[in-house]
Amino acid sequence: EWQPALKNVSSSWDVGIIDGLSGWTTSVDDVPADTISRRFRYDVALVSALKDLEEDIMEGLRERELDDSICTSGFTVVVKESCDGMGDVSEKHGCGPAVPEKAVRFSFTIMSISIRVEGEDDGITIFQEQKPNSELSCRPLCLMFVDESDHETLTAILGPVVAERKAMTESRLILSVGGLLRSFRFFFRGTGYDEKMVREMEGLEASGSTYICTLCDSTRAEASQNMVLHSITRSHDENLERYEIWRRNPFSESADELRDRVKGVSAKPFMETQPTLDALHCDIGNATEFYKIFQDEIGEVYQRSNPSREERRRWRSTLDKQLRKKLKLKPVMRMNGNYARRLMTREAVEVICELVPSEERREALQKLMDLYLQMKPVWRSTCPSRDCPDQLCQYSYNSQQFADLLSTTFKYRYDGKITNYLHKTLAHVPEIVERDGSIGAWASEGNESGNK
Repeated sequence: EWQPALKNVSSSWDVGIIDGLSGWTTSVDDVPADTISRRFRYDVALVSALKDLEEDIMEGLRERELDDSICTSGFTVVVKESCDGMGDVSEKHGCGPAVPEKAVRFSFTIMSISIRVEGEDDGITIFQEQKPNSELSCRPLCLMFVDESDHETLTAILGPVVAERKAMTESRLILSVGGLLRSFRFFFRGTGYDEKMVREMEGLEASGSTYICTLCDSTRAEASQNMVLHSITRSHDENLERYEIWRRNPFSESADELRDRVKGVSAKPFMETQPTLDALHCDIGNATEFYKIFQDEIGEVYQRSNPSREERRRWRSTLDKQLRKKLKLKPVMRMNGNYARRLMTREAVEVICELVPSEERREALQKLMDLYLQMKPVWRSTCPSRDCPDQLCQYSYNSQQFADLLSTTFKYRYDGKITNYLHKTLAHVPEIVERDGSIGAWASEGNESGNK
């Protein structure tokens, strides 16, 4: 039972898997509406997840020596939400209904459950998800045949999910756990999104925009001049206000002035996401960038300008051959997590340095990788203050060193431009860790491996 009863949510209790469009069928054209999506009702899925954790909750109360007959209210559940597009899911043969060949999957993970006891200020954590990035803890809520770029259809399907989520934050769940009725409240944090999805949900321009960051208002040029000193300013509410300004243009400004005023918010923010950094895609984005630096260093681009495409192609194949011969690392079409992890190692840099003519450049490359490997555990680990306290303390210093190297030795690549994830890695990691305690735990891996 929910108190007060949930608004905008059907009251039928025998709910199984429901049609994801739940009543919006007229708004989506071209596709037979009953095939396009299936989902659980959000509140039912959460209840089912809590019932699965019933033993863990009771065990947590016992471990903390709390009398379970007194602990009937004051439970707080923190939920991580993830959502990702799934690429090509077409039928290879067979003749099902005509549906889009892309899919999107929305899921959630119960991250922690805590209880506030009378007389105590802080909540006592009685359950903490130990493997927040495993597909086992990541529960699917909604599967849809939609291209993640199709904003209209995506919002039509996730609209009811957003409504249910909003209703649940304003209510309490009364649920029998361990034989007694207990009251739970929920906090939702949308962190398992890659940058493309965040920009879509929050109404920002696409990732090639001059507004490079989903956390601060910096432009690409500013971010490449000042690589480290930025703080998180964007939020869902602010994005909504900016969208209103964009829509109404109260100061009758030109398109450019208006865009500068709203910092690239040009669509209506649809779902609240938590401004954070997606650790998996951060790895992939930075590895892609290093892969390009390696090519440039093999071709000694710092001494010359505008090499031809032919030359670039030659450097790339030299690099691939070396990686394959020495590290058994096969070239990939698109950078993926496993390739990124193997490329970003000391041994990979040593192997690549064999191809770099100048001693000085070899040292610079090794220093760059060393600094990167010092920084990486901070955004990868589930609990950096426990797993890598030293690297956490040194992060700001290391990122400053890294930025200095980029803006001097590698200036040819970073003059007036920088990639989105590199900016976030250098500028925002310590602030996010300070706020949330972790970046890795809130990443999208669980959802990604569920997609597989």
